[in-house]
Amino acid sequence: MLQHSFMKALFHGLIADQLVVPYPTLHGDERENVRMIIQSVQRFFASQVDSARMDAQESTPDEVLAGMKQLGLFGMTVPTEYGGIGLSASAFARVMEEVAAHDSSLAVTLGAHQAIGFMGILHFGTEAQKKHWLPRLATGELVAAFALTESEAGSDASAITTRAELDVDGATYRLNGRKIWVTNGGIADVFTVFARTAPGTGGNRPKITAFLVERQPGVLSGKPERKLGIRANATTEVSFDDVAVPAANVIGEVGRGFKVAMEVLNVGRLSLASGCLGACKRLTQLTIERANERRAFGRPIGEFELIKDKIAWMMSETWALESMTYLTTGLVDARVGDCSLESAICKVFGSETLWRIANEALQVAGGAGYMADLPYERFLRDARVNSIFEGTNEILRLFIALSGMQGPSRKLDEVAKAIREPIKGLGLLSDFAVRKARTALGREQLRGVHPSLEREVEVFENYSVDLARSVEKLVRRHGRSIAEMELHQRRLADMAIDLYALAACLTRTTRVIERRGEEGAQREISLTKAFALPAENRLHANLEGFARNTDVRRLAIADWARKGGGYGFDVMG
Repeated sequence: MLQHSFMKALFHGLIADQLVVPYPTLHGDERENVRMIIQSVQRFFASQVDSARMDAQESTPDEVLAGMKQLGLFGMTVPTEYGGIGLSASAFARVMEEVAAHDSSLAVTLGAHQAIGFMGILHFGTEAQKKHWLPRLATGELVAAFALTESEAGSDASAITTRAELDVDGATYRLNGRKIWVTNGGIADVFTVFARTAPGTGGNRPKITAFLVERQPGVLSGKPERKLGIRANATTEVSFDDVAVPAANVIGEVGRGFKVAMEVLNVGRLSLASGCLGACKRLTQLTIERANERRAFGRPIGEFELIKDKIAWMMSETWALESMTYLTTGLVDARVGDCSLESAICKVFGSETLWRIANEALQVAGGAGYMADLPYERFLRDARVNSIFEGTNEILRLFIALSGMQGPSRKLDEVAKAIREPIKGLGLLSDFAVRKARTALGREQLRGVHPSLEREVEVFENYSVDLARSVEKLVRRHGRSIAEMELHQRRLADMAIDLYALAACLTRTTRVIERRGEEGAQREISLTKAFALPAENRLHANLEGFARNTDVRRLAIADWARKGGGYGFDVMG
């Protein structure tokens, strides 16, 4: 099973290079199809979309939504047999990247509709549900939304209070509750809603079920929320007052809604990462143009080293984000069994990279960037939500670390049991001894990478070993209590993020070299090397942090402040 997840294997100290080499690519017909869609998107946005006005008016004109529907953008992920375009994950990501480069609000609208809004039907729906819903969702006749978050249930989905009770006839549920911050909540015709169908008992999670709910009497949307960014998206509260939902509208199995939500969010995180990528590219291009236009001391500011360094940093980080995003969509298209860690990594890295790039782009623009007449401040505002959407980055870092550690932890438990029962566990102990010997005698290899990247491959291989060893040490030392040690989990997650990004850059650059030759790939080689050294420094710092840190003091400072100590700094005190 390890071979079905590159990153889960890496937490074991195994490099499943067959999953990432060769780097995936779109093929013939679909590449041409995507190119035509992108050209249509570019023409449409240039002629029909005024993002600044939409942002100021905090709404999307009906004609803009209608235009996107006519282009087929509401049915990109719907298979052709149900009336959609049937794009692969990679092709869909490429179109979402293009939309987000023009307008974040519209990218969010499209993503909320198909990356999460009706994705539950695609993954878990019955054939009857697909035939009934997907054709109208593909054309945009119906707009979808995803209703999970509640006032007391954000990252903790088990705290959901919305309830669905089965009528005595056994054919209808009665849905009551309130969801907040529903993206597309003001325009949606159908909602994927998560509700309790049985209470939590004996310390177990409550049974949560996913439902398809049509807009009808009892389904009420609140006023559009006033937001920092993505203002043109109709984000609202949605309440359900004794709404009749046919039992046939259950998505997946009754009581297994948490599984539906997690699978859908895995897909949504990739859509979000591709949107972040599009915005990064647009901002980098705006920065380059501004650096060439703006003058200081008699020459363009782009000639100064500090500005050049910002541009180089933007390009290398965007290169890494692009490489890891399309590596992951390639894994999805190849039907690799589990891409949950990879998707979460792309979302975390993408959202944080975009935020930093938006900040630096505004900085290069100077005072003009702070003004609403130029798009920098809008991109900055729009960027902020991405680290909150679809699982906060704090929660996702814990997810990356704990999911990654789960396998090694279970293996160590099995080994401990085998030691207690050596005859029964002879085979397991032998396997464990072989793996330990292999780790001691030599490292796992990332094969198939071009020799010009040998130094960076060595960094990847060495720190992959360090990641696995750190997991084993932490599990042995702290046991189950590691689940509460979030600062160590963050270090593991950040190491995993840098390692995945590095692997993606290395395998992608190798593909470019194979196509163009080493001389023709100098830009890509430089981008990868420019990303790799800071990544190596971060990996080293995180590794050192397991042994040398100020965790205890920092936590004590926070506890002191929370318990009434306050800020408490007074130069006159």
